[in-house]
Amino acid sequence: MSEKFIKLKSISELHALQNLPKPQNPLISLIDVSQIAVPEAAVGTKVVYDFYIVSLKDKSCGVEYGRNSFDFSEGVMTFSAPGQVYTPTKAIQKGDIQGWMLFFHPDLIRNTHLGSQISDYSFFSYEVFEALHLSETEEKTVSECASNIRREYEQRIDNHSRRVIVSNLELLINYCLRFYERQFNTRTQQSKDIVCRFEKELSAYFDARRHQEHGLPSVQYFAEKSHLSQHYFSDLLKKETGRTPKDHINDFVVEKAKTLLLNSEDSVSQIAYGLGFNYPHYFTRLFKSRTGKTPVEFRRFD
Repeated sequence: MSEKFIKLKSISELHALQNLPKPQNPLISLIDVSQIAVPEAAVGTKVVYDFYIVSLKDKSCGVEYGRNSFDFSEGVMTFSAPGQVYTPTKAIQKGDIQGWMLFFHPDLIRNTHLGSQISDYSFFSYEVFEALHLSETEEKTVSECASNIRREYEQRIDNHSRRVIVSNLELLINYCLRFYERQFNTRTQQSKDIVCRFEKELSAYFDARRHQEHGLPSVQYFAEKSHLSQHYFSDLLKKETGRTPKDHINDFVVEKAKTLLLNSEDSVSQIAYGLGFNYPHYFTRLFKSRTGKTPVEFRRFD
């Protein structure tokens, strides 16, 4: 039996699917989650949205996001970019869940400051188990922003409507960025454990000579080892150490290269290939960017 699959390209199609009145603005809609229902026949259906989603829910909702289950018992915020897949895992009746979901189409923010910066908000690519957990005060703050957006698009549309809506939307997202940083700060020990495990996995990768078979390790490789999404893993390391995972990997490789340059007679090309580089000039470029010298210069003067 083929999988059931629905692709929603517009806010209007979303409203029609949920038997809601037509949206008051074709590019953005704030929906009361208590008005959303999932019939038994829809369980297991994969739904792809062609728009951004910011949601706040306070009860288990039985939704699978990507490959992970969404099943929280307290208020959390989740975010997704266009193209993400949602799969209901259980039937839901109206009133089963409290909260709201804000849907906005990419066309709303096109050619705006937020549109040019949206890719910088990496939490739109986090997995659901990396959700944002809010305090009561924080929840009130983001809900007020969402309400301001609704009030604006419910009014008569004029020449300033889009600008005001997008400004409030950017404020909401920036609050979420601040609260995520607070969440990283309050989970310091957990973060330190992940950093420590990453450093051990990085050493183990080279000790096992995996680089000679598979090349240089990717950030995704270590994120999966930590059971995190690549974006969340990168943000966590940057917050905890001030450096990206790629910086850590590159610095580790350069330190190994220094040892090989000073303690072997292998050519620069041999060392580059031995470290997992496909092309020696990439190795030379990285080495010089980190040390200020080419490998040949380092070997000659050190």
